[in-house]
Amino acid sequence: MKISYIFDEALSGFRRNPVASFSSIVSITVSLLLIGLFAIFSIKISNLIETVKHAVEFEIFLQDNVDSQMREAIREKIASFDEVDSVKFISKDDAAKIFKEEFGEDINTILDFNPLPASFKVTLKSNCNTPSKAEELNQKISSIDGVEEVVYRKDLLRFIDQRANVLSIAGILLGVFLAVSSLVLVSNTIRLSIYAKKKNIRTMELIGASRWYIRAPFLVGGILQGLIGGFLAAIFIYALEKFGTPYISQELKDFFKIPPEFYFVIIIMGILLGLIGSGIAIKRYIGESFSK
Repeated sequence: MKISYIFDEALSGFRRNPVASFSSIVSITVSLLLIGLFAIFSIKISNLIETVKHAVEFEIFLQDNVDSQMREAIREKIASFDEVDSVKFISKDDAAKIFKEEFGEDINTILDFNPLPASFKVTLKSNCNTPSKAEELNQKISSIDGVEEVVYRKDLLRFIDQRANVLSIAGILLGVFLAVSSLVLVSNTIRLSIYAKKKNIRTMELIGASRWYIRAPFLVGGILQGLIGGFLAAIFIYALEKFGTPYISQELKDFFKIPPEFYFVIIIMGILLGLIGSGIAIKRYIGESFSK
């Protein structure tokens, strides 16, 4: 089979149905553009969420009668929990210094003594900073002898977790909707090409042409539509990054920086949309053409 024949026939489908082909390419371009932008936004927000969640610390306040030996035992016990990433001891004097830095007053001068308890600051591992895992850790630490109180931002973790779930669901729904819309348009475009060559397809079948020989041009036509759509979407996203970021702060530039491989993924997604869309049309409509 000549490769030139396949591409000539595939391109002839563009010439026979320019409006449908154009609509299909535009649909793929817009879909991938929106999917790409939303994916970038979702990934960056997810990274930001993980950073914020990792910054949520547990403060474990110790009872006043805890001596150095008991304190070390408590530290080792806390550090042994799977959820714990790091443990830092804050002495009563350290707590007084932190109070002075934050409020500008010396607690010893105000009260003539230091009422602030010694404590541990604990950070969680990245895969354990969920509301449920944090609450499990809270229960385990609270049950340790010598621990007076455990404080952490339970409300913040719950809020972040809920918003992250909403963002994930919205991204999946948007991606599915846009992908299905593109598949329908690609499939319809290939269907028009199939019906335009219905007699030729029937003739080729009668003279013994293989199914692959008949189907290949339509399959390549769909792939070309997806390739063009993916390439255009990648160009638009690159243009937005190139010409949009000079007008924002350096922090936002770093936030919206797009890795080079992302553009390759967009183009591959376009090819896959074209391939699947044309495959659906070929499987459905060429079978009908053979029998009629």
